[in-house]
Amino acid sequence: MLICSDVLFEYAKQLKDLGKTLFDLLSEALGLKPSYLTDIECNQGQVIVCHYYPPCPQPELAIGTSRHSDYGFLTILLQDEIGGLQVLHDDRWVDVAPTPGAFIVNIGDLLQLVSNDGFRSVEHRVLTKNTAPRVSIACFFSTQFHPASTRMYGPIKELLSNENPPLYRETLVRDYVKHYFSIGLDGKTAISDFML
Repeated sequence: MLICSDVLFEYAKQLKDLGKTLFDLLSEALGLKPSYLTDIECNQGQVIVCHYYPPCPQPELAIGTSRHSDYGFLTILLQDEIGGLQVLHDDRWVDVAPTPGAFIVNIGDLLQLVSNDGFRSVEHRVLTKNTAPRVSIACFFSTQFHPASTRMYGPIKELLSNENPPLYRETLVRDYVKHYFSIGLDGKTAISDFML
């Protein structure tokens, strides 16, 4: 067991480094200095969740995880070769084919909020398979794990103008996450509730 925990701690450290690099690149893509999103602590909370979906003899009658968007700033996902992840694109579900050695990176609701729709969170779901169990490891970046945080998050001021007014109201991360979980996994309803 100790060996496994050592591997997980090292994996978490590597994901934290990858997350910082991704936040730097996303900051630049918004026209901001590279450290902007880390300066406002978008990468401060990190949780790793392991998912196991057993094989289902009738997968058409079950769903692994219902449609939703991720609540945090960013998600880095490692999935096995079984597949089952789908994203909603142009009102239809599209399979995300597993690629050996690759991560899937999802924009979360809070990054959509602070970027004022410069980035959009992706609605996705997981289907069960009858061939084999599906295993994935998700790393979520969100500051909700710092309950004493009083930092308000809203659209980044440097991105706003007369042509690009704020679309969302400011919120504490813990208040957004509380609202998100109070309505359950239900598409992108939570982020819509924070629109001005």
